[in-house]
Amino acid sequence: MFIITPKTMKNRAALEFRQIPRRFLGRSFVWPRGAGWRMKARVVFEIELLRYLTALAPFAGMALIWRDSALAIAQAPALMALVLYAVEMRFLRLTPAARATLLDDATRDRLADLLAFRARGLLTRIGAGRRLTGGALFLVVEQSELARVAPLTFVTVQSEGAEGGGRPEIIDLTEAEQMLIRDTLFAPPLTEAAMQKLTLVCKDTVSVTRLEMRAIPAHDRMAALTGF
Repeated sequence: MFIITPKTMKNRAALEFRQIPRRFLGRSFVWPRGAGWRMKARVVFEIELLRYLTALAPFAGMALIWRDSALAIAQAPALMALVLYAVEMRFLRLTPAARATLLDDATRDRLADLLAFRARGLLTRIGAGRRLTGGALFLVVEQSELARVAPLTFVTVQSEGAEGGGRPEIIDLTEAEQMLIRDTLFAPPLTEAAMQKLTLVCKDTVSVTRLEMRAIPAHDRMAALTGF
């Protein structure tokens, strides 16, 4: 999981958007500042062009080895397209039938309810801690649809802007708020891997939870005053 904030994003232009939810996968390149090499490698693997070049690398290798047949190898677009389809749609992604077997209906509904419950709790604590009384906050969880690799999850807290009347923005979360999300959002049984199954079953890579700031109870606001 990578929490996107202005502090953790190098590409600041990607933080500008007009409509909630702001999506990143397939739309903007995210280079996680301060993340480990595993996260950075996973982000690089998400780049389609690099995956295509890797899948087609054997054709280049064969052309170098069998130079007399290089022209024939280069003129085999149908075979290349078949290889790309096999890698992208059959290996890295699951068929609709395979997706349907990942979770039964009861487990799917339970995990979806747990995600919404945790998201509302996080937004409540963040909004109360910031003493927000107007507008709404959105917890946006975005996941890659690639199934046979480690999950790639981007989490943002998005706002309608300035008490609901401004320009949408991604909240610059504090270290304490980021830690709260890390400790809470994907605690068992809703792990990041379980969330990936939920994403694939629901065929929706983005989950959005909205909370109106005026709906935060008074006791949660009082609790925020005694320490986040």
